[in-house]
Amino acid sequence: MPNKYLTLINEDANYLSEKLDFNNFFDGVSILITGASGLVGINFLSYFSRLKLMGIKIKITGIINSNSTALIKNFASMDGISILKGDLTDSKFVNTIKKHDIIIHAAGYGQPGRFLANKIPTMQLNTTSTLSLFSLLEKNGSFLYVSTSEVYSGNKVLPHKEEYIGTTDPYHPRASYIEAKRAGETICNIYREMGINASSARLSLAYGPGTKAEDQRVINQFIQRAIKTKKILLQDMGEALRTYCYITDAIEIMLNIIYKGNKSVYNVAGNSRTNIADLAKMIGLILKVPVEFPSSVLKSGAPEDVSSSLELIKKDFGKDEFIPLDVGLKNTIKWQKEIYKKILIK
Repeated sequence: MPNKYLTLINEDANYLSEKLDFNNFFDGVSILITGASGLVGINFLSYFSRLKLMGIKIKITGIINSNSTALIKNFASMDGISILKGDLTDSKFVNTIKKHDIIIHAAGYGQPGRFLANKIPTMQLNTTSTLSLFSLLEKNGSFLYVSTSEVYSGNKVLPHKEEYIGTTDPYHPRASYIEAKRAGETICNIYREMGINASSARLSLAYGPGTKAEDQRVINQFIQRAIKTKKILLQDMGEALRTYCYITDAIEIMLNIIYKGNKSVYNVAGNSRTNIADLAKMIGLILKVPVEFPSSVLKSGAPEDVSSSLELIKKDFGKDEFIPLDVGLKNTIKWQKEIYKKILIK
């Protein structure tokens, strides 16, 4: 594995471990991370592995359902970290997993192209699999369910607060994802009513180092197009508004939820607000490639505006500093360049 992979992702983990004052909270606990090879899972693994290097005793189990990457193999080689490959929709596999003190359920198809192509597994991972995972939680343990800001789809009141919910119906083009996440949150809240420490994190537009090649989220698509074709061609005029959250900020907020969150649901979002066209131009400027607009527009069902309220995380966690978009994009571009270096960049 190129050292730059580890350097980029370890720098963020080091930043977090130095910033947070509750690292010792995780001493002596066992942690299960589903979706360990995804953007969220990889960055949780990186943070917890950093704590291990600091002498904090943690047992970590990561669940993946794809081929092990060089990055995953690196974590698996560390003492106290186990990586299991299996399908969380398979009850026989789930029954082989031991109980843990903390469960972070980050498995799922967070990329629109993937959840649109895997509608039934998307429903299963957020419903039946979520129910199964609660049986693996130790008494007095904590459960974090990684939900999405897409549950607000159709709600025009911005920014979206945690007490809001969307207005889309089960026939919406993205309903498999939206309704599955709403159901997952419902499951968590039911367990919370039963006295279990369970919370949902409505993650919104996370980006940064840790993604795989061919990731279909907008920022990564733009970087890929710039690297592959030396230009960024948009699918529409780029008028949709977005508020992006650098992955280190997202992990910090979710760690705070695990540590001291006392609400059933929290927004996990950033403050870097831009439209898609300007986002493409920022990436094009960094990579020195032109941005082109289409002659015809494709309809995707994606929301026109995504903006989550930060009031609750500011109040409960004192979160008021965020990684600027230009800094986050530069780090993400460095990561993407390493991914495509050998096969695309000559």
